[in-house]
Amino acid sequence: MNEKQLAEKIVELVGGEGNIVSVRHCATRLRIVVSDKDQIETDAVEALDRVKGSFFNSGQYQIILGTGLVNRVYDEVIKITGGAESGEKKETVVYGNCFQRAIRMFSDVFVPIIPVLVATGLFMGLRGLLTQDAVLGVFGMTPESIPQNFLKVKALCHGHGRRRCGRLPGFPYASACDRYVHYRNSGDAAVSE
Repeated sequence: MNEKQLAEKIVELVGGEGNIVSVRHCATRLRIVVSDKDQIETDAVEALDRVKGSFFNSGQYQIILGTGLVNRVYDEVIKITGGAESGEKKETVVYGNCFQRAIRMFSDVFVPIIPVLVATGLFMGLRGLLTQDAVLGVFGMTPESIPQNFLKVKALCHGHGRRRCGRLPGFPYASACDRYVHYRNSGDAAVSE
């Protein structure tokens, strides 16, 4: 079964083009937001050749295809559905109660910045280790002999003076703006009334 045939079968088994609100993908999964999840034939989808599994989570039917294959199948599904992507609304679908949607939105804001927080912590830990008197002594240096550019990592992460995390709040703000625009333009209506 080639990618086009697989895409056609997936569209058919999730209830056809009329049931698909939007289609997206991540590294390994095809993510489909549907109008009526009862129309999805889960067992038949999972029985398809090259499909590794599927589940319904956070208002999305997610089909596990694997790296590389998901990109090709996604392209074929978009051709079949005529572009039911995140920017095109067919109808508003609301999954979960208000609390669940708020938690989902909150996690969608902070999950993309986790790598930034981890990298910042690693750099600060490395900087703290390398500026210890004992470590500097091994290299015949003192804290005064450390280049000023090396210490600017602290200014980037902490800001200036007593204000902690001076520039770091810009990352959640940018991520929140991105998620707000996504939710307002997508068919999954995570922030709808």
